[in-house]
Amino acid sequence: MAEHYKGLVDAGGRPIEKHRLTEEVAGPTIGGVRSVVSGYPGDGLTPTRLASILRDADQGNPLRYFELAEQIEERDLHYAGVLGTRKRSVAQIGVSVEAASDDKAHVDQAEMIRAWLKRDELQEELFDILDSVGKGASMTEIMWDTSEGDWEPGRLEWRDPRWFRFDRVDGRTPTVITPGGDEPLPPFKFITAEIRAKSGLPVRSGLARLAAWAWMFKAYTLRDWAIFTQTYGQPVRVGKYGAGATEDDKETLFRAVANIAGDCAAIIPASMEIEFIESKNVGSGGDLYEKRADWWDRQVSKGVLGQTATTDAEVGGLGSGREHRQVQEDIERADARALAAILNRDLIRPWIDLQFGPQETYPRLKIERPEHEDLELMSRAIERLAPLGLRVSAGEVRAKFNLSEPDEGEEVLGLPAPADDEEDAGAPALQSNARQEARGAPSTGDQIAARLMRDAQGGVVTWLEKIEGMVNAAGDLDELREMLRAAFPDLNTDDLAGPLAAGMEAAHAAGRYDVEDSAE
Repeated sequence: MAEHYKGLVDAGGRPIEKHRLTEEVAGPTIGGVRSVVSGYPGDGLTPTRLASILRDADQGNPLRYFELAEQIEERDLHYAGVLGTRKRSVAQIGVSVEAASDDKAHVDQAEMIRAWLKRDELQEELFDILDSVGKGASMTEIMWDTSEGDWEPGRLEWRDPRWFRFDRVDGRTPTVITPGGDEPLPPFKFITAEIRAKSGLPVRSGLARLAAWAWMFKAYTLRDWAIFTQTYGQPVRVGKYGAGATEDDKETLFRAVANIAGDCAAIIPASMEIEFIESKNVGSGGDLYEKRADWWDRQVSKGVLGQTATTDAEVGGLGSGREHRQVQEDIERADARALAAILNRDLIRPWIDLQFGPQETYPRLKIERPEHEDLELMSRAIERLAPLGLRVSAGEVRAKFNLSEPDEGEEVLGLPAPADDEEDAGAPALQSNARQEARGAPSTGDQIAARLMRDAQGGVVTWLEKIEGMVNAAGDLDELREMLRAAFPDLNTDDLAGPLAAGMEAAHAAGRYDVEDSAE
């Protein structure tokens, strides 16, 4: 086993304790301080109780807040849906690894991480780490595997946030609850994620903090709606009895009126009458509750996804459709970059330190969707600029088109490479078909072309320098295209006019000479 852990310290300067790395630190306990049995503070929630729960969390006791956040996810279908969408959109993005350098040791480190990332459990583990999006913080315990003689994360175990508290001084440093009191988290043992909806302390920056008030008020609306439906959704039954009815007759009539809604059947004497009175405002009254509940759902969508169009199917208007999707993609990219930074800090760097020792530079995880690129436009740009001398990496082009490097001896597409003697001082050589086949003495046309290239090289280089500057400055191909369109009218062609005119005259004279020579 690699012994590089000796002398290691975390970012805070705390030394690594080997025995803590290979044991379970924050697992559940039966009847202990870390019980899986949860409370239900959301039952009968009132504004006063909600304010008390949030105030306790701010003062260092977030137990009831984490329990409430769990209840909101369980009971509010809309919140669970939009929050799950936000987390799954990031958890399913491909994860890539960027080596620290081209050095073989760094490449091997990156390959080790890539092999580990192929685990089937990875997407589920990332989803659990993203629990911090809702609750403001999540703690994931790294279960290190040393069975093969090396350090490797065996699995990433989500830990219930109810089993943790935050330091009462800074309000940020998480501590694990133990029978002996709160203890700091051992270095290199936990992934502590904080993906904030707003700036502030972890317990005040999660989406559940924002959604709690909306959920409570919507719960009031749904309760009132249920009462309204039960009261006015059915017609009022009025029983009528005659002046000579006895007490037994009245009791019989009342039982019939009371039970007719559930049983839909009753027997009463012929002298009695039951009348059904329909409520006139059932439709308009019911719509009021539905609109109020939908309004709260839209506010939750805005808080979680930044927009409503992808959840409520609203069309039309300036901010609908593609614009709303772009807002959601912005949030997705921010979450993905935050998650990658957390994993690089709490997982990748500790793993490399344990396995290989401290490094000057470390491999990096990247979680990002590939940007859409116009490959057709790129092909046209390469086709036009490469003959002018623009140098393009073949490997980079293959990567853009998802093409592999051809094997030795494999049939490939493309033109044959020119021989070494067919290049003229670094300038592209123009060869006729006869020259390529016979490889004899250069023809008159070839000599004229080579001379023209030498004379015009200064002007071409000026063009290439400007074009290369545009390529380096452009953010994408669309921007490069606009820059080229704007620059070409201003490019100076005077340096090319003279050589081109001379070349045309020489070519004309050579052509006349060849015709006369062949006639003889």
